[in-house]
Amino acid sequence: MNIFNELKNNFKYGNVLTRLIYINVGVFIIVNLISIFFLLIGLHVNYQNVVSFLFYFPSNFHAWIYKPWTIITYMFIHADIWHILFNMLWLYWFGQIFLMYLSHKQLLSIYIMGGISGAILYSLAYSILPYFSLEMKYSSVIGASASIMAIVIAISAIIPNYSVNLFLFGSVRLKYLAIITIIIDIISIQYGNPGGHIAHLGGGLFGYWFGIRYNKGKDITLAFSKIFLRKPSFFKKKSKIKIMYQRPVSDFEYNKQKADIQRELDRILDKISKSGYNSLTKEEKDFLASKK
Repeated sequence: MNIFNELKNNFKYGNVLTRLIYINVGVFIIVNLISIFFLLIGLHVNYQNVVSFLFYFPSNFHAWIYKPWTIITYMFIHADIWHILFNMLWLYWFGQIFLMYLSHKQLLSIYIMGGISGAILYSLAYSILPYFSLEMKYSSVIGASASIMAIVIAISAIIPNYSVNLFLFGSVRLKYLAIITIIIDIISIQYGNPGGHIAHLGGGLFGYWFGIRYNKGKDITLAFSKIFLRKPSFFKKKSKIKIMYQRPVSDFEYNKQKADIQRELDRILDKISKSGYNSLTKEEKDFLASKK
């Protein structure tokens, strides 16, 4: 099997987190390959300006009216290799934790709605605050950072005491990591890329809103997912095994199977809370993944 087929199968049979990473990386590669092609053949077209005009989200609300699709496309475009590398690492790390407790639809809904919230706060800040008045006409924002920040803050609000191991720092609870990240974004507004940091904060605000509402039993992404994410194929891994026949079970057998599954799920979640996700065996991880 060649590399192309492997990548195609990884995307086809992977979960929504895998597909989001593949889409972001794929868009980055395609955009840069076309840019390099124009450069090498000597075509006098500033391709990056074309990409910026078509896909970046502009700070000027009136400019956005003429290209409304940019409120979605901007969250899949990245400036350089370091930009996409750090974003995809954060998306992978926190996306994995997120999917241990919530669904694939919720992950994608928060990614999109968090990105939209980041774009809206960015546009509002540039339209209202005097500090940005000179930059408003030509500024734009790109990157998945606002979407990823929404996921980070959402899961931090839902399981604030969950610990992750950081190089040089050891075990750190999610709530402290989220607070530090927000503080860094606020302070960094004065040093460069203020629009990007404001967009991060917009995504973070949505993530926090989702988290506190979810803790009260309300999923604010439900209406969005019902309207825009109705096709199930993006969210479910496609099984290579086809079940041709399955014997029906009695109510007693069904209830017993359900109770056994729930007991095993509770045991695994309890193990995670005490020792972390990495303490699970391969069988336990597969079992947990199959119940999402």
